Amino acid sequence: MGTTERADKFYADQVLDRLNTRMREFVARQEMFFLATADRHGECDNTFRAGPPGFLHVLDETTLAYPEYRGNGVHASLGNIEENPHVGILMIDFLQDRIGLHVNGRARVVGDDEMRRAHHGLAADPVPGRRALVWVEIDVEEAYVHCAKHIPHLQKVPRQSRGEGRPWGTDDFRRKGGDFFGAAAEAPERGPFVPPPRADAGTWRAEAQRMLERAERRPRATLTGSGPDPESPEFSGWFSRSAGA
Repeated sequence: MGTTERADKFYADQVLDRLNTRMREFVARQEMFFLATADRHGECDNTFRAGPPGFLHVLDETTLAYPEYRGNGVHASLGNIEENPHVGILMIDFLQDRIGLHVNGRARVVGDDEMRRAHHGLAADPVPGRRALVWVEIDVEEAYVHCAKHIPHLQKVPRQSRGEGRPWGTDDFRRKGGDFFGAAAEAPERGPFVPPPRADAGTWRAEAQRMLERAERRPRATLTGSGPDPESPEFSGWFSRSAGA
């Protein structure tokens, strides 16, 4: 498309292999982000995460972590991460700077107890619906700006006009959006939905339990010195960090 030179310059000037000071400050004030994952076959999913400012924690310049709250009954992203650790995060500030930040890296699911043992200053959220079931920890490989020119400037609705407030952690069908797009009425025309290869509910539950147990018992490689999971393929991004960096 004739943009090779421009792309090369962008990667040379704008893509970092860690979060610099301004990036860390930007992350710390965000209340939402978009998360891209894929399973072992490359089938993609994109989802939305939200919380109070700082819910996406900056643990250090190369590590982020966020809690998975109660109320997510599908956990598609966690399942994808167990099969394929590569993730992409997009944060967009619609309110203040009208700018975005991309972070690409490798993720793993971590039990709440393990996360708090490794990071003693991690506060417990007082809102029951925002207490972590598990955490997702991300080793940063690439961080770069998202172009500001088409980001709309939005404004928050005053808190007193929000009615019921945010239903953190709810399982209430209506408050989670209900059948907003009318899909239920058309589902019979689609035919039975059988998610391969785990078609029965018992197998789904067993797989979810296995995933959570693995997160609870798996030690953090950087703390134990055991190195990366041998079952997970390595990816170096666009940079190779030197041993002394």
